[in-house]
Amino acid sequence: MLTLGFDLTILNVALPTMAAQLEASTDRLQWIVDAYIVVFAALMLPAGLLGDRFGRRRMLVAGLAVFLLGSLAGALTDTPGLVIAARSVMGLGAALVIPLGLSVLPSMFGEEERGKAVAAVTASMAAGMPLGPLVGGLLLDHYWWGSIFLINLPMAALGIAACLFLLPESRDPSSPKVDPLSTAYSALGLGALVFGIIEGPGHGWTSGWVLGAFALAALLLTLLTVRERHAVRPMLDLALLGRRVFLLNTLAATLGTFVFSGLLFLLPTRLQETDGHDAFGTGLRLLPMMGGLLVAARASTPLVRRLGPRPVVATGLVVLCFAALLGSRTGPGDGYGFTALWLTIAGFGFAFAMVPAMDAALGGIAADEAGSGSGLLMTLRQVGGAVGIALLGSLVADTYADRLDTTGLPAPAAEAARESLSGAHAVAERLDLPALAASADAAYLDGMSVVLVVCGAAALATAVMTALWLPNPRPAAGPDTTSPEPSPAAGPSGPSPALPGHGPGEGG
Repeated sequence: MLTLGFDLTILNVALPTMAAQLEASTDRLQWIVDAYIVVFAALMLPAGLLGDRFGRRRMLVAGLAVFLLGSLAGALTDTPGLVIAARSVMGLGAALVIPLGLSVLPSMFGEEERGKAVAAVTASMAAGMPLGPLVGGLLLDHYWWGSIFLINLPMAALGIAACLFLLPESRDPSSPKVDPLSTAYSALGLGALVFGIIEGPGHGWTSGWVLGAFALAALLLTLLTVRERHAVRPMLDLALLGRRVFLLNTLAATLGTFVFSGLLFLLPTRLQETDGHDAFGTGLRLLPMMGGLLVAARASTPLVRRLGPRPVVATGLVVLCFAALLGSRTGPGDGYGFTALWLTIAGFGFAFAMVPAMDAALGGIAADEAGSGSGLLMTLRQVGGAVGIALLGSLVADTYADRLDTTGLPAPAAEAARESLSGAHAVAERLDLPALAASADAAYLDGMSVVLVVCGAAALATAVMTALWLPNPRPAAGPDTTSPEPSPAAGPSGPSPALPGHGPGEGG
């Protein structure tokens, strides 16, 4: 899980370097990030079910091996297309590892140790997120861009050895069978949706390719919904979305992932290309957001115990809105101090919205629905991350291309400058045009400002819905001494019924 936590953030600091060394345009960079997320989101549920039926240790080893091979291939390639293919393979490995990494715990630990085990595993992944930009920055300052993939090899190999020698085999033969047709619908439908969003700025939003991709996505996802709603034991229990507490908390968590993933995609380019920081310096400058997130994640639990989830989630979304609108005021001459301020506030908003929302979403469903509920929540969050990178990246690309001044440039040079910020800087350096570099920096900042305003508006709208309609079950003030019977349902302050079964297919 530490390996995969690294991979969630280590790539982001490498994107500007990859754009320059691989001559990758903005849409290729979006695919390098999104290929992993799309495959992961589409295959996570069936991968978890395969582990339940055929052995979780076996599938964990297979997942780590696939992730290792994908990392090796990514490090040795030299074109954006091959990197995208390697990232897709890594997404397949992650789809096996992440759900099964938690679902093995109930078979290994008793009730008194299980909470500690879950905390240790999830903390490992959380620790990898802030370390990723720092480690990635150090590697990029001393080695080539492929080194960010090579670091996965010894960590994945160690994980494989630990699974083979220390992990007992476990399975759940009664889990639902993998539905190949539903799996194909979800993978192809999500892929078509992301393709349409990413390719829109380049091909035109009304082009046949883009409209066809959106139509195909709508058709496939509709077929998936119909099939899953009529399945006896669905992989995606979409009926859970009919429950207000699950729907609104899932919406809040998905929005947080949408904004968080989009910002991690866009910020490194701004810090490196516009502000001139090296890769390690970029990693350091992302830490305020990670720090705010980790601190607020710890502080959210006592607040939920005292106030209930609704005010905490709604306030977190309002804080996120404020941070986004504050960040949209960033100008070309502003120093890093202003950026660090709104990034820290954004980290607080993310954690206060996402952590209680996820706990309340899973805490409001029965124990026998914990596996399907956690699987649906994780899938929608990953879809939110993929769409966030695609949509927000395309919005920046559109704004950047519209506002970049390429007057007087030859057509090939103008096209290269419009494709990406690093392309514009390369053209400006080659032709000795400092005005072009300044125009590119200003255009990219304009694009980020538009994105942040959109994020702020979405956060505010979700906060209003949460405040108006989200139920707010208040935890009991203390144990009920008048009756020996336990409470029939755990409140948000107690252990989530889904805690042992975050992995899809785990019945709680």
